[in-house]
Amino acid sequence: MLSNLNKGLALALAVVLLGGCATNKEKLLPHGDSTMMDIWQQNAGDGGGSSGQAARQRLLDARQSLRRPLTEADVQAASAEQISYTRTARNEIHSQFHRLPNPDLVMYVYPHLAGTDPVPVPGYTTVFPLYQRIQYAMPGERVEDY
Repeated sequence: MLSNLNKGLALALAVVLLGGCATNKEKLLPHGDSTMMDIWQQNAGDGGGSSGQAARQRLLDARQSLRRPLTEADVQAASAEQISYTRTARNEIHSQFHRLPNPDLVMYVYPHLAGTDPVPVPGYTTVFPLYQRIQYAMPGERVEDY
């Protein structure tokens, strides 16, 4: 009894799914005498019809809402942003490319014998940099210790 019910539900589901795939091409994509340029002009406001005029007005209103004069704060923010990329005497004195830290390593060499004739060498301390080359940070890159 339960398996017959399941088979019936499966059949009904298959019919519904396959029925949804059966559409008419002409109904979905109707062909007409208008070209893409005609459709564009009609909907973008270049066609001259009443719907075209309304679309043109909406487009102009949207553009007008985006247009606004620059405020004094906008001008100052733009100049402050640009000044960090501009070369001036002050920027040249205070380098934009900071040297990255290259810590010194201190090493103690124990007393030892050196050479073909074993000559005693007393213990000593030496200092050398961790990295072989000097590395520089890009402008605006974080250089302080974490």
